[in-house]
Amino acid sequence: MNEVLTLEVAFNFGNAINKIYPVILKDEDDMILIDCGYPQFLPLIKMAAEARGLNLDKLTKIIITHHDFDHMGALAEFKSTYPNVSIISSYDDEKYISGKEKSLRLQQAEALYDSLPEEQKADAENFHNLLKSIIPVSVGFCVKDGDVFPWCGGTEIISTPGHMPGHISLYLKESKTLIAGDALVVENGKLCIANPNYTLDMAKAKMSIKKLLDYDIEKIICYHGGVYTENIKASLQKII
Repeated sequence: MNEVLTLEVAFNFGNAINKIYPVILKDEDDMILIDCGYPQFLPLIKMAAEARGLNLDKLTKIIITHHDFDHMGALAEFKSTYPNVSIISSYDDEKYISGKEKSLRLQQAEALYDSLPEEQKADAENFHNLLKSIIPVSVGFCVKDGDVFPWCGGTEIISTPGHMPGHISLYLKESKTLIAGDALVVENGKLCIANPNYTLDMAKAKMSIKKLLDYDIEKIICYHGGVYTENIKASLQKII
């Protein structure tokens, strides 16, 4: 039986409750987690999976849509706990996930540091240290735009650069579902492009969304904001 299960992972962030929405693909052969949260989030994701009746001991693969710390922060913890799990990413992101090159987010943060007001620099340094603390993990195999795998009745890799150059989304043909990563977010019930402050190339991000119009999508799962099903084509066109 093919299943696409959205996990709701709630956590305290500042003085508010925040949520992320990793996804698990499940069929007869595989249980695949797409993105794995901030550092030390394995217990939270495990709890969210158990709430959906899932046992992470059966996990076979983890796909990282891009190397931001909230998407791969717990990856080393997962790999240590489930050593047989295969790690999958785009070719462009492999070098950052594996630690061969410095995180693009850290490069961005360091480049902005000197222009910050003095009162913001302490928080910026804390952010730098958080990014530096992410433990690299070797990627088992890399994927590229147009690759199709049998997972859940047919899963296509879509290159969706913009938020980051190596960002990927996944299209599940059988259920007409798009797993968007951070290519899209849901804010106040509306489908939006990811925060421009964290999108490295806005022009490419909009081109990636335009590309999604070629797919027959009935459901979008955004890592930030969750499930979106309202007038998808019109919502995507409004963004671009």
